[in-house]
Amino acid sequence: MCRHAINLGQGAALQTGIDFALNHGASVIVTFDSDGQHSLDDAEAMIEALKTGSFDYVLGSRFLGKTENMPTSRRLLLQAATLYTRLHTGMKLTDTHNGLRAMTARGASALNLQHNRMAHASEILDKIAASGLPWREHPCTITYTDYSRAKGQRLSGMFDILLDLYLGRLHK
Repeated sequence: MCRHAINLGQGAALQTGIDFALNHGASVIVTFDSDGQHSLDDAEAMIEALKTGSFDYVLGSRFLGKTENMPTSRRLLLQAATLYTRLHTGMKLTDTHNGLRAMTARGASALNLQHNRMAHASEILDKIAASGLPWREHPCTITYTDYSRAKGQRLSGMFDILLDLYLGRLHK
């Protein structure tokens, strides 16, 4: 089990989990949000897509699959984030902030996340684009519940993410 003594954020938790899995010989790693939005069936299908050997990353897309009870404001925010990511990375994605991802050990090794908070989702895509490793999207279902909506980001969180990304670029 992995645990931080203090909450360092989702990005830090993902990197710690990825490091732990790699250090214990994992050949495939799946990440997903803890708010109950994702389906185990989707994760299993994404692992199967990795087994073809053609991809190092399989990224979930609610816009290729389906969403249940998605607030309109969330849809607009995600569309803006997708446009930003397409312009910034050149990746022709449909869903940039989907927490459901499957990756090979080689793909996971290329990440090395530095953003501890929510900017990690954009950072992951930056690192995938920079790695040159093959990726694809996979349809998935995202179910929004009262619980998941309460755990989700506020619309104003977009500004925190953009600030983190900007400061991260200055730090390089």
